[in-house]
Amino acid sequence: METSPFFSAENISCGYGSRKVLTDVNFSLPKGSVTGLLGANGSGKSTLLKAICRQLPHKGTCTLEGRALDSLSLRQLSQRVSYIPQKSGIHVSLPLLEVVMMGFNPSLGLLQNPSALQRRAARSALASVGLGEMEGTDYLTLSEGQKQLCILARTIVEDTVLLLLDEPDSALDLHNRYQGMKMLQKLLLDKNKAALICLHDPALALDFCSQLLLLKDGKCTACLRPAIDSLSVMQEALSDIYGPLSLIRCKDSQGKERLVLLSEML
Repeated sequence: METSPFFSAENISCGYGSRKVLTDVNFSLPKGSVTGLLGANGSGKSTLLKAICRQLPHKGTCTLEGRALDSLSLRQLSQRVSYIPQKSGIHVSLPLLEVVMMGFNPSLGLLQNPSALQRRAARSALASVGLGEMEGTDYLTLSEGQKQLCILARTIVEDTVLLLLDEPDSALDLHNRYQGMKMLQKLLLDKNKAALICLHDPALALDFCSQLLLLKDGKCTACLRPAIDSLSVMQEALSDIYGPLSLIRCKDSQGKERLVLLSEML
């Protein structure tokens, strides 16, 4: 008996006014996985995330755990799906702890405050991203990288099963970029969640994503699985997006097998 995927998108098409951005995009996401969404600027990556979480009208169907997302109320949707845009949208002064505890809002009743247990969880999440000593700091005074770490902490405490993240690493330095992805990867595996993450760096995606969804001109050109697909298949698909490149398998200093991407455009 064939089981339905944890999440699936079927024939997703949408745009802005008369300008069509996505055309018949199809893919699925398994539980406990990180899927990297790759493509050149303007390929439709951010638009796809907005369509899935119903911030943008679209044609086609998105199904999560057997239920069409269009059939859910906004509250039900927010309890199942987290959407993290490129900019947080927070423009008022709030201490970091309060920003992180926003992650509990979908599970709280009207005028209900987070519990002591939830406050401890929020503090633990802040500490895990290196901001534990700054819980009372005004969010608006942070650097862009620190803001992204704070939003990552909020994502950690959210009790949703599907995460949609739009360039969550764009303002992070190299160390925090890899640490952040490692934390997300562990969260998804430990709690059996799934994530679709828009990334600009294919090398980062190759390190942390079990699946790569490639967009070009609003269409899905490939769905790659680095652990399964051959180097030649992946190299051809990625070259179609980024220009001539080579992929090689090697081992790092700890003996872990890695995929290394080398651009041939120099």
